[in-house]
Amino acid sequence: MARATPATHDELLTAAARRFAVTGYKGTSLQDIAREVGCSKATVLYHFASKDALLCELMAPAIAMLEALDARLADLTGAPAQRAAAEGFVDLAVRFRREIALLRGEFPDLLQQPAFAHIQQISERLIAAFAGFSDRPVARVAALVVLAGIAETCGEFLDIPDGELRPALLAVAHRALEPTT
Repeated sequence: MARATPATHDELLTAAARRFAVTGYKGTSLQDIAREVGCSKATVLYHFASKDALLCELMAPAIAMLEALDARLADLTGAPAQRAAAEGFVDLAVRFRREIALLRGEFPDLLQQPAFAHIQQISERLIAAFAGFSDRPVARVAALVVLAGIAETCGEFLDIPDGELRPALLAVAHRALEPTT
């Protein structure tokens, strides 16, 4: 069997992202993706073992950046942790806002998939860093609101240029988070 051109692989990823944005991950079939590219479902399966594998590859750069942020936060506490968490997560959310937009509302289901299971623990550590590792309820609530708000905002305001969105998100995050020592 002759290998398809590398462009087909990228075209499939692009088509999958578009379909996920329109009908959601669960609402998109491999046949939908194939139809959009103009190929067969077998061609999609040649490039990707499953719809889950396609999603994993689509999300891999964002997950790698999230894992790198998690590693950077491991040795920080207090205000340095808050600052690094806010800046790192804003950078990630702005950079991957199209991926965030296409999966909005489906994160809880996606976290149940084995390939994404570790994201829940990273999210919990990120919330703790946003709270400055404080056990105070107000700090923990603010941390979750800011984290979720950043993701939701990036998914919603795709029309705002990165250079405007990033400082706006950081300003809101710094105002909302409880200062730590």
